[in-house]
Amino acid sequence: MKKLLLSAIAAFLLISGNAQIKTPAPSPTQTVKQDFGISAIELSYSRPGIKNRKLYADIAPAGEVWRTGANNATTLTFGDEVIIGDTKVPAGKYGLLSIPGKKEWTLIISKQTNVTSPAAYKQESDVVRVIAPVTKLKKAVETFTIEFANVKPNTCDLLLMWGNSVVNLPISTDIDSKIMASIDAAMKTDKPPYAQAAQYYMDNGKDLNQALAWYNKAVEQQPDAYWLQHQWANCLAKLGKKSEATAAAERSKELAAKAKNEDYVRMNDKLLAELKKK
Repeated sequence: MKKLLLSAIAAFLLISGNAQIKTPAPSPTQTVKQDFGISAIELSYSRPGIKNRKLYADIAPAGEVWRTGANNATTLTFGDEVIIGDTKVPAGKYGLLSIPGKKEWTLIISKQTNVTSPAAYKQESDVVRVIAPVTKLKKAVETFTIEFANVKPNTCDLLLMWGNSVVNLPISTDIDSKIMASIDAAMKTDKPPYAQAAQYYMDNGKDLNQALAWYNKAVEQQPDAYWLQHQWANCLAKLGKKSEATAAAERSKELAAKAKNEDYVRMNDKLLAELKKK
């Protein structure tokens, strides 16, 4: 009987030693990939909660280097060169560190990607530092949050929010020179992307006459493409060619109606109304 009891206890201890219980992470990890410019930015960090502690004292102490999250180091990976402050930051993976404060934070992009404590931080590895004023939030954020906001073709904001504080790290990129070089190269190929190049020229204040020349060729290749007819009409309107723009918009509307695309029907109605006012 005693042997059976000891065997049962041994079996229980063996099972207990191997068993694992899955529980929620106290500071869950989040990875965010944001398309930006002609590449992307990837953010990886862990999200601690305030949990009745005092910000700038118990957690993220004011004036001390912080890993800008919990657990592992917080990192940013840039798929292409970006500009932060006045500094060009080459493509690659970097650590995002910070020195929190009640009125402002110092945000640091570092070559170090494994800093988890102030003692491991080396200032000589800084790539750029930015002073970010604190803006007060009306509603407190319990869980530390970093997110991309105001994303435009060549600028975006990286917002850090916790408690009643939010700070902003503006990021920009020079895409125009790269796209222009890409267009020049593409136009020398057997199948030039006329519509795409024309659209970029029109949207970015380039030579409208060149854009129109490319739209002319694109429409010739795809005469029944209502979306292309609409952009062609927009380009003609920008150049003051009212009668030609009207004809193109009416043609686009007719084709869109046949395709049952009500969005383009409305867009052409709006353009035609604007042309009548001119």
